[in-house]
Amino acid sequence: MAKVITQENFEQEVTNSQKPVLVDFWAEWCGPCRMIAPIVESLSETMADKISVGKVNVDEQEALARKFGVMSIPTLILFKNGKNIGTVVGYKSKEGLEQFVNSKI
Repeated sequence: MAKVITQENFEQEVTNSQKPVLVDFWAEWCGPCRMIAPIVESLSETMADKISVGKVNVDEQEALARKFGVMSIPTLILFKNGKNIGTVVGYKSKEGLEQFVNSKI
């Protein structure tokens, strides 16, 4: 299951993670975010051996969204050792997201 990421737990959950972390920047009112949410949840289970998955609500965590230059949502950023190693903006299929993650790790 995807973890809720906040400014308070970002360092612990993302920066200090032993595995790469796919972070979904989303908002409740965003249609494409709601469409991709089940895919992100599925990846948190099917790729659990390779990555961790987190979600950042941009309405509640504006500072994190600004820090990582999130201008459109959904934006998914793959972090490794706390560094952005890849970004996807907009809706992607499960296969597309798996391919993105596998190409970066």
